[in-house]
Amino acid sequence: MSGIVHFSQQQIEPAFDHPRSDRLEAGNPLRTTFEHYARDGISSGIWCCEAGRWRIRFALNKHEFFSVIRGRVRLHDADGAVVEVGPGEAAVIPAGFVGQFEVLEAVEKYFVVVETTGA
Repeated sequence: MSGIVHFSQQQIEPAFDHPRSDRLEAGNPLRTTFEHYARDGISSGIWCCEAGRWRIRFALNKHEFFSVIRGRVRLHDADGAVVEVGPGEAAVIPAGFVGQFEVLEAVEKYFVVVETTGA
């Protein structure tokens, strides 16, 4: 049996990246990921990002729940609908989502990504 993963009690080395250049729409934001847990198709941690906007396309088996700690993001779907998420709020990006992810104010968020396998 594995122990409980308590984020504040772990020392995690961050991973740094930027959105792919062919997906960028505004800025070139630095993204910092602290992955605290990864097992059996589930990963979770803390993600930070500077302001910017880029296109995203989720695989048909990938879902993400996130909760904003600080900052503000806006998601634009392919049909033009827009959802803004700020501190204390949460959202789910469903499998197959196509649109843009926009960081309006430098953001820090908890995330849980689930990648399912075929039945």
